[in-house]
Amino acid sequence: MSERKTTTASRPGGYTTPVGIDRSQQQAADWSTVKLLGDTVRPHSTSEIRHVHPNYSKHKPDTRLYIGDCREILPRLPDQGEVDLVFADPPFNWEVPYDGWEDNMPRNEFERFTFDWLDACINILSPTGAIWVSIPDDTAAEVVVHLKRRGLTMINWCVWHFRFGQCRDASFIMSKVHALYFVKDPTNRIWNPDDILEQSDRATIYNDKRTHEKEKNKGMRVPMDVWYGKYWGRIQGNNKERRQGHHNQNPEVYLERIILACTNEGDIVLDPFAGSGTTSTVAHEHNRCSISVEHSEINAESAWERISKIGMIRKNCSFGQSSAIFNKR
Repeated sequence: MSERKTTTASRPGGYTTPVGIDRSQQQAADWSTVKLLGDTVRPHSTSEIRHVHPNYSKHKPDTRLYIGDCREILPRLPDQGEVDLVFADPPFNWEVPYDGWEDNMPRNEFERFTFDWLDACINILSPTGAIWVSIPDDTAAEVVVHLKRRGLTMINWCVWHFRFGQCRDASFIMSKVHALYFVKDPTNRIWNPDDILEQSDRATIYNDKRTHEKEKNKGMRVPMDVWYGKYWGRIQGNNKERRQGHHNQNPEVYLERIILACTNEGDIVLDPFAGSGTTSTVAHEHNRCSISVEHSEINAESAWERISKIGMIRKNCSFGQSSAIFNKR
């Protein structure tokens, strides 16, 4: 069947999405029957501690940072069912020397750990909220299956693409991380496409007059699901955003795009693995409340300095630009 355009589907003017895609997400087989390796390990059991208090906090907007294991802290927060966005960039189990964290678990224990923190995030998420998980190839499938068997719906499987991968000759060089976008209710979710528009290739490369004849957002488009461009590379040692002592730091534009697209001002953003504090730093700059959890006291202190004193380096750099990879024709 040839490609055809439609004005009646959910993406007016674009190629029609097969009806079966949306339907299969809602009427799939019982995902709860799917078993994974992590299911062989007993779920995490929380301790007897009843209340937790933030180690760092400030107001206007409400910003809190807790130190500890997110599996222990998240179930005790007073915000159950109220968080509008979860962004998680967890340990990958790649033997990275995080401060005080065992990053070389047996595979079944790592999967169980992953399911446990995902469950804690799902439970604290609001009915209209979204969860984004930043994860590499070797665990992406397990995360997708677990979120589906918990009843969430995938909106996008995005890819953050960076040019500066670590060299190797035994396989193709890794140059991406998966950004998995799930929601509790696909028909009732926060979505602000106009806040994240970028310049269209049709306008910047082909000078296609049709893109300037649209009723709104002339020459602009919602970003594609592969993310790259200026300021989108890995945060290396000479990058202005670089926080010394932190591993696998995400660029600010990555979080800015997600936060602007999936929250409104005053909403609550949660990061169960604060790291260098990118999520809360971006949330604070854009007048969102934030909750973050960090296992390491040293990393938490550094993250709080960034959140409360330094702020964003690349504010408003995730939108409005062109990500074209060819010169204008």
